Amino acid sequence: MKTNGRNFFNLPLALRSYRRSGPLVLVNGLAEQSESWFANRTSWSRHFDVKVPELLVYDGDDLHRHIDGGGEVTIGYLTDRLARYLDEFVQKPPYNLVGSSLGGQILLTYAARHPEKVNKLVLICPSGLHGDENLPVMEGVRRSDYDSLVRSVFHKAQFAGEELVEAIERKFRDRRWKKGVLRTLRGTVGHSVGDLLERVPHQTLLIWGLDDRVIADIPGSIRAAERMPRARQVAIPRCGHAPQIERAGLVNKLVVRFLKDKLVTIPPMLSPVRSRKARRAAAH
Repeated sequence: MKTNGRNFFNLPLALRSYRRSGPLVLVNGLAEQSESWFANRTSWSRHFDVKVPELLVYDGDDLHRHIDGGGEVTIGYLTDRLARYLDEFVQKPPYNLVGSSLGGQILLTYAARHPEKVNKLVLICPSGLHGDENLPVMEGVRRSDYDSLVRSVFHKAQFAGEELVEAIERKFRDRRWKKGVLRTLRGTVGHSVGDLLERVPHQTLLIWGLDDRVIADIPGSIRAAERMPRARQVAIPRCGHAPQIERAGLVNKLVVRFLKDKLVTIPPMLSPVRSRKARRAAAH
């Protein structure tokens, strides 16, 4: 269409050719905030409509109204918050869901409650599948040892820089933020989703860091995940509790390929079976 010699935007043609990407919802862990996906969002946004619900805003008004009203911050409460967010603001099930650490527990609970609303799951170092966890957040608060807290998350020291340590320390100096963290710890520590694993029928990719110091028993967690009917697992050597940061390029590719049905085989170097055999051999 031309007006005064200029080509104007052809809205009907644009509407016919436009196709909105499907939603990809990211849920971070207890010691993280939504910024922890900084190395992934740009890559995944090329393929999906990325959403990051703020379920764990520790100084947020909604969380503190819940706490002040006598409520506990449990996995059930956080799952209800996710369900409300998806129903009210996304409204395009079935969803592809990615969660790290505690976020993995929330997603497994949501998938068990609402199986018809889930397409695929990606769980990155999910907690609560098996055994105990080391809790650097609790120790960091108790001893004001924020350097150790940050270093415990990563295998490679360069990711635990001074700027990140100082940022965490500033957060904990905020009494409202600290109260939110402690109440969330109180309501979620020791929670297990092991009894849900057989009840989640969706295709699921689990990504583990073999040098994770937060999850106490990675081999045990990998074995537990094998109870999931359609689980595929990746174990990344020389990687800690945050593969989405430490090995962002690899994780970005794995997630996209899995969600697009192009992850035909797991590379041998990332096979959990191979890693278990290697560790047994090293122990003898």
